[in-house]
Amino acid sequence: MICRMYKEKCQAHSEFVPIRGLNYHVQHWGPALSPANSAPPLVLLHGWMDVAASYQFMVDAFSSAFAEGRSVIAPDWRGFGQTDAGDADSFWFPDYLADLDFLLDHCCPGQPVDLVGHSMGGNVAMMYAGVRPERIRRLVNLEGFGLAASRPSQAPGRYAQWMAELKNLHSGEKALKSYDDAGGVAQRLMKTNPRLPADKAAWLASRWARPDAAGQWKIQGHAAHKVTSAHIYRLDEMLEIYQRITAPLLAVEASSDSLSKWSKGSYTLADYHERLQKVSDVRTAVIQDAGHMLHHDQPEQLALLIENFLA
Repeated sequence: MICRMYKEKCQAHSEFVPIRGLNYHVQHWGPALSPANSAPPLVLLHGWMDVAASYQFMVDAFSSAFAEGRSVIAPDWRGFGQTDAGDADSFWFPDYLADLDFLLDHCCPGQPVDLVGHSMGGNVAMMYAGVRPERIRRLVNLEGFGLAASRPSQAPGRYAQWMAELKNLHSGEKALKSYDDAGGVAQRLMKTNPRLPADKAAWLASRWARPDAAGQWKIQGHAAHKVTSAHIYRLDEMLEIYQRITAPLLAVEASSDSLSKWSKGSYTLADYHERLQKVSDVRTAVIQDAGHMLHHDQPEQLALLIENFLA
């Protein structure tokens, strides 16, 4: 039984921003956004099946000197956390780019930002920095590896798979698992990430899931996120985008090499590092004793690394 919960040091407050017909939830730490702040805004992008609040431990680990005068914001992507999904039954990667563009226009118009993204959010950050290079001052990619290169011959099968999974979604076969209580959610988080301490798991559980009218705890992620994308991964297009990144890039990975575990040899860290060479100013770093959720496993190591890079 979990009887204690992590106590945050830096309190976040919520804002809801109208973006492209959706009510976007944004977590905000530090002073109000203003061009007069002594430091550029820091924007944090979460990964797949995660939420903005997931960055709390890393934000708490920032030094007072770094945090002073710096606004930190993190959106819940569409269909995650407290951001609704409208009537979507599919999610398209370009929508994340447009959502981020609208969010920055709202929060920091005309002001370059420091952008950090984890996993899926890291892939969004890399793409956005190549499409809108003038908006990014510094770029940090946390295990946003991208995907194995695809072949055009895979496209017909991918479209067929997408349509079949849409039917499964509408029949209820892709519904996300529910839990009897927050403790069950916390146990699920610790099973996925054995390095996650019980107090942090308990804290995350109440942000990662919410009780419904019947008292069942539901993950705050739309089931349509489990539908395979209709589009194959076009590596040639991605490399063209990488070449247009002008901001200095810090690419951070965990010591456990989660990429090899997922790809089963079809895509390696060596392949990823070769892709990164398309970026004109890039450095890499490894967080020791960490898995894919490195911002949960070693928030102090990661916070110090980001502080030094952004400074």
